Amino acid sequence: MAGKKMTFEYRKGQEIKVRIIDIGMRGEGIGKLEDGYTVFIKDAVVGDYVRASIMKANKSYAYAHLDQILQASPHRVEPLCPVARQCGGCQLQALSYEQELVYKQNKVRADLIRIGGFPEEEIDAVMEPIVGMQDNPTGPWRYRNKAQVPVGKNSAGRIVAGFYAGRTHSIIPMADCMLGQEINKDIIDRVLTYMEIRNVPPYNEETGKGLIRHILIRSGKFSGQIMVCIVTNGDSLPYESDLVEHLQNIPGMTSIVLNVNKERTNVILGRKLRTLWGKDEIEDTLHVYDVTEDGAFVPAAEAVTFRISPLSFYQVNPEQTQKLYSLAMNYAHLTGKETVWDLYCGVGTISLFMARRAKKVCGVEIIPEAIENAKQNAARNGIENADFFVGKAEEVLPVYVQTRKAAGEDPDIDVICVDPPRKGCDSKCLETILEIRPERVVYVSCDPATLARDLRILADGGYELRKVQPVDQFGHTVHVETVCLLTHS
Repeated sequence: MAGKKMTFEYRKGQEIKVRIIDIGMRGEGIGKLEDGYTVFIKDAVVGDYVRASIMKANKSYAYAHLDQILQASPHRVEPLCPVARQCGGCQLQALSYEQELVYKQNKVRADLIRIGGFPEEEIDAVMEPIVGMQDNPTGPWRYRNKAQVPVGKNSAGRIVAGFYAGRTHSIIPMADCMLGQEINKDIIDRVLTYMEIRNVPPYNEETGKGLIRHILIRSGKFSGQIMVCIVTNGDSLPYESDLVEHLQNIPGMTSIVLNVNKERTNVILGRKLRTLWGKDEIEDTLHVYDVTEDGAFVPAAEAVTFRISPLSFYQVNPEQTQKLYSLAMNYAHLTGKETVWDLYCGVGTISLFMARRAKKVCGVEIIPEAIENAKQNAARNGIENADFFVGKAEEVLPVYVQTRKAAGEDPDIDVICVDPPRKGCDSKCLETILEIRPERVVYVSCDPATLARDLRILADGGYELRKVQPVDQFGHTVHVETVCLLTHS
């Protein structure tokens, strides 16, 4: 029949050929067949022309296995990691870093337009080029200061450590992750040698038997200090002094800790800690930058030192964290007269960055241990104008506002900074921001979709979006951070 759209039925095992035109939210390549049918293909790169086999077909889309690259994209590169395709940690290693930054910039822009409903011209007028890692000392590699490595046995019964294959709990043996520190390989090898010599069994998830579950390594990027934490399915290890002897002479080794986790759970760390050697914590320092009009980062005099335990939250990419939080402080336009509320404050990183340039900072976080860390970090850095409160941001802030108003006082909040988890801000939190109407809102986001949703609510409530700055915090993955400035109109 004339004008009728052609339709095709697709089935499992069917072979297709398709050009990859986009990247999905998990890093998979996206292709469109001649009838508009969408295909998601893991490990395919934008610009590739590929042959693939359908693994699962739905009415309007399918998932397919990459069988052959018929024509490689000009943006395709050889991954540095030999197990990049099997491992679930990196999704974009086969994409050139320059094109990865283009993808992340476009992802933030597209979500603000599609989900947030902002006009294209408005977003283009306020959006800055993404801050990438290409100028960092190690570029977009070796940036992670934390590694959590599962330990198990391979099919031959040999003890291995590595990373889980994507969406599985099968360990891909790999001691030298290209995103982690080079010293990690030596540390992992020494722990495995100790286990082999002393016949210390790895934990088995299926049976709940065995002893060593994970090797956690934390490094101070700027201090050079190293912590090794062995996560165990028991209160002690056999021949603990041997383990210490294997590790203590590694340059920078500062702390060797045992973490006890006897639960049948996917949660990595338990609550019980015992220091086997050295200090209970390591230290690292984040430095503040002034940000110029043209986006250059100029080192400032301020710095904030943090103590880090196995259980502490601390950003895994300190080089980019310095830039991310310096941007947030820059957007706050602090003169020393402002009261700032930092919601979802974690261990107070942003709060302490801003405290030295504000009159007062109040941080709110639901995790009691994080607030205790924030208070300790404030005292350690001689910061006396920062207060921290345990509770949900959507509960603590409204109670504070209502209490002040009941006493006939103005809430006196000039700037609100929010750094929520991936789910974004709670609706009550946004309602309270709109009720208070601080002059400036700084939004630090780790998910462009929920950022777009929340910015739309704030814009509809009278705020104007003034700046959008993507930051690549997690190179070779699909994740992107964004800092935004809104002012009340």
